[in-house]
Amino acid sequence: MKRALVTGGSGAIGAAVCRRLAADGMHVIVHANSNLPAAEELVAELRSAGQAAQAVSFDVGNAEQTAQALEKLLQDGAIQVVVNNAGMHDDALMVGMDGNQWHRVIDVSLNGFFHVTQPLLLPMMATRWGRIINMSSIAGLMGNRGQANYAAAKAGLHGATKSLAMELATRGITVNAVAPGIITSAMSAEAFPAEVIKQLVPMKRAGRPDEVASLVGFLASDKAAYISGQIISVNGAMA
Repeated sequence: MKRALVTGGSGAIGAAVCRRLAADGMHVIVHANSNLPAAEELVAELRSAGQAAQAVSFDVGNAEQTAQALEKLLQDGAIQVVVNNAGMHDDALMVGMDGNQWHRVIDVSLNGFFHVTQPLLLPMMATRWGRIINMSSIAGLMGNRGQANYAAAKAGLHGATKSLAMELATRGITVNAVAPGIITSAMSAEAFPAEVIKQLVPMKRAGRPDEVASLVGFLASDKAAYISGQIISVNGAMA
């Protein structure tokens, strides 16, 4: 059974991804940082359905804490699917943005990708099969007012995705990024009222977390073995 680590697995998109990968027969490691109870609740749900799952908690922005957690996880064998979904917003116009807002968003959304992925590479390479899927955002492609920090982190993730895909191309490991647009969640409901969504999205609706998870599930499968180094949007035809 392949093992999959989903960072930020307790959030709306992360939980949908965990459900999809578990349904596809993987042992899912549901990661959380501040919301471990939600991750444990999801694990209980998956186990009650006869699926394999466990919860883990660490701060992806903290290199030492992440390394210690991954060392424990690797004692049970290689993790062959990594979904780097953990991220955070701390929005402000740059003229009023302080250094902590900039660095913390970069630490979680970009440095967190390195902290999580790098220690898993050698064990994954030894199996000659792997899938690394980085959760980006339409902000990383188009930019977004008040999100220079978040957009910079996601755009940096795009470059890292393409570079790592080249490095691992002969090892049976693919690396891709998924860039959702407006997806239904508690956070998006506050930021994007229905009228605004109709103006911004040609499909006139927000996407669902399971629609993002469907793409992640495909990219994590054998069927996507020749897809690597790509940034794939899920955004209802937004430019």
